[in-house]
Amino acid sequence: MVKRIKMRTLLIGGFITLFFLVLVTRIFFIQVVNGDEWQERAAGLIEREQTIKAARGTITDRNGNVLATDSPAYTVSVNPLLINQLGIEDEVTQKLSALLKKNESEMRALVTAKNSKGEFFQQREVRSEGYKISPELAEKVKALREELQDEYKAGNAIVMTQESKRFYPEQTLASHVLGYMSRDGKAVNGLEVSYNDVLTGTDGYLNYQKDAKGIKLPDSQDSYLPPQNGKNLKLTIDDTIQLYIEEAMKETVAKYNPLSMTVIAADPNTMEILGMANWPTFNPNTYASTPDQKNFINHATQSIYEPGSTFKIVTLAGAVEEKLFDPNATFESKPTRIGGFTISDNGHSYGRISYLEGVKRSSNIAFVNLGYNMLGGERLRHYIDQFGFGKKTGIDLPSEAASPIKPLIYKSEIATAAYGHGLVQVTPIQQLAAISAVANGGKLLQPHLVKEIINPNDGSTEVIKPKVVRQVISKESAKLVSGYLEQVVADQTIGTGRNAYIEGYRVAGKTGTARKVINGQYSKSKDVVSFIGFAPVNNPKIAMLIVIDQPDGTNIGGGTAAAPVFKKVVSQTLQYMGVPKDTAKTNDKKSKETVVLQAKAPDLSGKTAKQARSQLLNSGIAYVTLGQGENVIRQYPQAGASMNPGQRVYLLTEESSKMKVPDLTGESLRDALEILSLMKVGVTTKGEGYVVKQKEQVSGEQRTVQLTLQTAKAAVTGIADEAPDSSDPDAEKKDENAKTDDKAAATEEKDESGGTQSQSDSQTQTNPEANSDSSAGKGASLP
Repeated sequence: MVKRIKMRTLLIGGFITLFFLVLVTRIFFIQVVNGDEWQERAAGLIEREQTIKAARGTITDRNGNVLATDSPAYTVSVNPLLINQLGIEDEVTQKLSALLKKNESEMRALVTAKNSKGEFFQQREVRSEGYKISPELAEKVKALREELQDEYKAGNAIVMTQESKRFYPEQTLASHVLGYMSRDGKAVNGLEVSYNDVLTGTDGYLNYQKDAKGIKLPDSQDSYLPPQNGKNLKLTIDDTIQLYIEEAMKETVAKYNPLSMTVIAADPNTMEILGMANWPTFNPNTYASTPDQKNFINHATQSIYEPGSTFKIVTLAGAVEEKLFDPNATFESKPTRIGGFTISDNGHSYGRISYLEGVKRSSNIAFVNLGYNMLGGERLRHYIDQFGFGKKTGIDLPSEAASPIKPLIYKSEIATAAYGHGLVQVTPIQQLAAISAVANGGKLLQPHLVKEIINPNDGSTEVIKPKVVRQVISKESAKLVSGYLEQVVADQTIGTGRNAYIEGYRVAGKTGTARKVINGQYSKSKDVVSFIGFAPVNNPKIAMLIVIDQPDGTNIGGGTAAAPVFKKVVSQTLQYMGVPKDTAKTNDKKSKETVVLQAKAPDLSGKTAKQARSQLLNSGIAYVTLGQGENVIRQYPQAGASMNPGQRVYLLTEESSKMKVPDLTGESLRDALEILSLMKVGVTTKGEGYVVKQKEQVSGEQRTVQLTLQTAKAAVTGIADEAPDSSDPDAEKKDENAKTDDKAAATEEKDESGGTQSQSDSQTQTNPEANSDSSAGKGASLP
C-alpha cells in the first residue's frame, strides 16, 4: 500500500513537474522567442488609429462667392439580416426605392442578399443611387428610418454613413472652367485637374489606446497628426459677368441652334479671365447624366478652327507697326489673281476705296495688299508668331490645344493667311490674347484663371501676378490699330461690326466669318462666325471673343450673330463695373450729343440682400454689399436719389464694427463720407476731389479711415492742380469749375481688374476665295 502511494505521488509529482516545464517553455517562447509578434498583436487589440480626413480646397470667384466646395454627403446601406428577421422586406424595398429612385427589383436583390454560406448579409450599400446622397435626400431617408423604428423597432434596417462630396452650388455656371470630381474622388477636367495637387490636402491621424469595448484608456499614450487641408483658389472669374455671358448664350443658341458656341471675356490689362463659357454645357453635380461627351469639351482652349476675318487684326497691326498702313491711300476693290487662284471681296467690287474703308468693310483685297504685297510672307509670319499663334498660351487649364502653323511658302498661302484662312489655325484663347495685346498697348500677356492661392492652414496667400510674354507692337501702333478697329464698329453705314456699337462707350472690334472644311473642301453653307473686340477704347476694361459654330440660317455672319452678343454682355458688364457713360447719341438734329439722363436709386428697403442684388443686376446698376447679414438695413444713395452714370449702390446688411471697409477709390468726398457714415466709421481727409487712396486705422474700438483725394485732372495726369492766379478775376471761378469736373475721369482711372472643333486640312494649295465678312454674299469657287 505504501509502495503504491509512493508511486502515485511520484507519478503526480512528475506530471506536475512536466506541466510546469511545458508552461515555462511556452512562456519562454511567448515572451522571448515570439515576444515581438505577440507585442504587436496586443498593441493591435488595445491601440486604435483613426484617420482624420483633410478637406479639399474651396474654389471661389474673384469676389469670394463659392463655386466649388466640399459638402456633407451620406451613403445609404441596408441590413438584409435584420430586415428578413422582422419580415419587412416588401416595405423597405418599396419605400426606399421610391425615395432613391432606384429600380425596385434591384433594391429587392440588395435587401435579400446572402453570402456564399446562404446567410443574410448584415450590410449592403445601395449603389449607385444611395451613394453620397445630398443632405436634403438624407433627411427623407432619416424619416423612413424613424418610421421603421417606431413601427418595428427596426431603425437599423437602413444605415446612413456620413461622408463628403464635391458640390458646385452654381450648377452649370462656369462648369468647363471648374471641371468636376468623380464619385470615386478623382479630379476630371478643368481647374479641379490642373490644380489638383494644390486643392488636395494631407490626411491626419489620431492614435490612442482603448479597452475591449473601444473606450479610450485613461492613461492612453496618444499620438496626433493634424490634417493639412487643401489650399483654396480665388479665381479671376466674376460670377456676375459669367452669368451675363451664359444668359446671352442661351438666347443666341435658342435663335440660331448652332453646333457649339464659345464666349471668353478678359481684362486686357492683366489677361485675367473674367468669364469663360461653352455650349453645350453640363452640370458638374450630375455629370453622370450628361447625354453626350461633347458637352465636356472646353472649346475655348481645346478647339482649333480657321478664324476668318477676325485674324485680319494681326495683318493690320503688322502693317501699322511697319508704317505701311496709310488709311487715306486707295486701292481697287476687284477680284485679284494670286498663285493661280482668284481672290475677291465675296464676289463684290467696291471700286477704288481707301484702306480705312477696306478695314471697315472687311475687304479681303485690302488685307491681301497689306499682308502679301506690303508686308510679304516673312514679315507677316513674324507678326503671326509674335502674337502667339501656333503655340499654347499657357493658360492654367488642362489639355490646351495649339496647331503649329506651317511655313508660308506658296503665294496663295501668304495671301490667304493675310485674311485668316488656309494654313492659319487658332484657338479662341489665342485670339483673345492677341486682341488684348492691341487693347493694352502692345503687350502679349499669358491668360490665367487663378487670382490667389490661399493656404487655410497658416493664412498665407500667394498672389498670381500678370505675366508679360513679350512686347508685340509699340504702344503708339496699338493706339492707332485700336482707333481703326473702333471705326469698324462706330461706322453705322458700312462698318461690319456696327451691331456691337454701345451708346456712350467707345468700342473697337472685328467680325469674322469662316467657311468650314468638310471632307477636305470648303463648305458653301456651313460657317464659323465670330466677333472680337474690347471697350472702352480709351481705357479698356474688358476684351471679349464670341465664336458660333454653324448657326442656322442664310447669310448669318459674325456681324449678325456674334456682334449683338458682345453688345449685350459688354454693356451690362461696363455698367456693373461702374464705368461711366459720358454722353449718349440722340436723334435731335439740333444737338448731336446730350448728357445721359440720371437714373434714380431704387428703393431696396425691406428686401433681402439676395433680392436687392438681383434687382440691381437686372437694372444694370453696380453695387457693394456691406456686412454679412441677410436683409438690407440701409442703402446709399437713398431711394429716389439721382445717380451719376456708373455710380454704385451700397447695401448695409448688418450693424457691426467688424465690417470690411469697401474700396472707395474714385468716389467723391461726399459719397465716401456718406458710405462711411453708414458704417459708423470715422474719417480724416487729405486733399480734395476724388478718393485715390485710403488707409484704415484702429484706436481702441473706434475705426478711422484716412482718405487721400485728388482732383480728376491730377488723378489722370499725375500733375497737381496749380493754385489760381490771384491777379486773374476769373481764376477762382475757373478753379472751382475744375474741381467739380467730371467724376467720370477719376472713375475711369480706377483699377477695376476685377464650335465643335473645326479644323481644316493644311494644304499646299487652298481656296483663298472662301471667306470674308463683308456684308455682301459668300465667295466664288475656284476657277
